[in-house]
Amino acid sequence: MAALLLGLLLFALQSPPLPSRSLADGESSSPVTSLPPADNGTTSHPNGTLQQFPQIIIIGVRKGGTRALIEMLSLHSTVVAAQNEVHFFDWESHFQKGLSWYLSQMPYTFPEQLTVEKTPAYFTSSKVPKRIFQMNPNIKLLLILRDPMERVLSDYTQVFYNRLQKHKRYQPIESVLVKDGEINLAYKALNRSLYYTHMQNWLQYFPMESIHVVDGDRLIKDPLPEMKKVERFLKLEPQINASNFYFNKTKGFYCLRDHGRERCLHDSKGRAHPHVAPAILQKLYQFFHQPNKKFFELVGRTFNWN
Repeated sequence: MAALLLGLLLFALQSPPLPSRSLADGESSSPVTSLPPADNGTTSHPNGTLQQFPQIIIIGVRKGGTRALIEMLSLHSTVVAAQNEVHFFDWESHFQKGLSWYLSQMPYTFPEQLTVEKTPAYFTSSKVPKRIFQMNPNIKLLLILRDPMERVLSDYTQVFYNRLQKHKRYQPIESVLVKDGEINLAYKALNRSLYYTHMQNWLQYFPMESIHVVDGDRLIKDPLPEMKKVERFLKLEPQINASNFYFNKTKGFYCLRDHGRERCLHDSKGRAHPHVAPAILQKLYQFFHQPNKKFFELVGRTFNWN
């Protein structure tokens, strides 16, 4: 008996310890924020609704018509929109909170519904495409664009009224567009309208098949054809129709009708742009001409941007 016990003791001492998992080159030992299981949400309500990561993101562009687009897309019964611009992928203070926080910002939906969020600043942020790709490489992206010159003027108009309401000083549009007789390249609104530059960054991670470009100028003038294209891109059952839109002569743009309820965009939408001297407009046209041409070649489409 003593010999048997001695043998077992020697075997235990000689047995090698189980190998621990070694870290690959460059791999950190710190926890990694990863996507939760495939259901993309946690059921919290007895009616079966849950919060899902968005299957659709409206990535921009600022002053391109993103609010109109998400309101029109919400007419479809399959689509549920996040209430606010989340700014998860572009604001470090939000991104550092992790995907669990991002999920908490999403609306409650039924499993068969799709979630959409919009943050217009995503398009012009260089770090966002990679971050979204890491979350979901198969996500559908919507990008709504307007004539770059019109977008710059809308951008200025928004800032102008914001400063006016806060009783802050503002710069005349000529002084921000032109410096020393040339286009002011330091003006951020101009950079946001260089679509070619930003689109190149997105196409490093996503194929064009994953990105649908909505013509923002056409959406304002005749929304239905553009929304039918969006439905087809998202493979949605056709639901949005002519009865969902009516032209409001007072506001000067289309409003929405949903199950008998009518609603228009906020009064801040559709504001008149400031007058700009023709000579400056000509400079803008010349500035955007070549980048626009490159963008058309990149996406395989042309737009009526003058």
